[in-house]
Amino acid sequence: MKKAVGLMIFAFVVIVLLFVTGTIYTVREDQQVILTQFGKPVGDPIDEAGLHFKVPFVVKVNEIEKRVLAWDGVSSQMPTRDKTYIQVDTFARWKISDPLAYFQKLRDERSALSRLDDILGSETRNAVAKHDLIEVVRSTKGRKPATTDVQIEKEVDFEEIKVGRRMIERNVFETAKAKLEDFGITLLDLRFKRINYNNEVAPQIYQRMISERQQIAERFRSEGAGEAARIKGTMEREVKKIESEAYRKVQAILGEADAESTRIYAEAYGGTLEQENFYQFVKTLEAYDRILDDKTTVILSTDSELFKLLNGSE
Repeated sequence: MKKAVGLMIFAFVVIVLLFVTGTIYTVREDQQVILTQFGKPVGDPIDEAGLHFKVPFVVKVNEIEKRVLAWDGVSSQMPTRDKTYIQVDTFARWKISDPLAYFQKLRDERSALSRLDDILGSETRNAVAKHDLIEVVRSTKGRKPATTDVQIEKEVDFEEIKVGRRMIERNVFETAKAKLEDFGITLLDLRFKRINYNNEVAPQIYQRMISERQQIAERFRSEGAGEAARIKGTMEREVKKIESEAYRKVQAILGEADAESTRIYAEAYGGTLEQENFYQFVKTLEAYDRILDDKTTVILSTDSELFKLLNGSE
């Protein structure tokens, strides 16, 4: 008898616990809940955190994320308008804004990510196919090259863009956002994470880029060599001009010095000889000093100026 009563009490406790646990459920701060009865939604979504009650066993609690969620697209190959194949890697941020529509059309996050893959991937391919590569890669309009004193830089110019990468991203975002609203999803942001050339054509493109850089470098070197030759020529002309002017000034100074020396000699000898004759006398002595030594033999005529001076004649 006691054993039967104990079993009844145990069964009653189990039933109460099952009833309580089936009646009470908790909603976290980062969740919102859809209640379903036999697979169909019942009532409005519940997004207030705390304890809530439901009909046990019949009503099921379906938890839905309330936080901002990430979508990281698969890197896909796609052509641009100018038929250049590129690898585009995109990412986005989204959240569930209408949990009822989301639950009715998608049910869970895996289905939502699959739908995001379809819509965002498709819109990205459509947008890239409508624009040239330069539009997809560059993000600024009116970009100007940096200017320096080197003339070659003035010949470098950037191709003008009309849309740009940021605007293409914005167009994809706006189009995809409108389509995702039907599924209870709000798209918050979308960006191109990385854009690469196709692996098959990348070596040829890189080689062409290297060749273009080498051509520009050769033009720099050629212009630098021309500028160096011009500077060297100007320098040589200036050096010759300075040397010529210096030589002229040296000769003028030497002439003035000789004249002053002659005047001083004349004054020193008390004017016994005229200045011109004294100068000639001094120069003759200098000539003797250069041509005569103890081994020199000189044959002079009697009317030679040198002979007269040696002979003691006036």
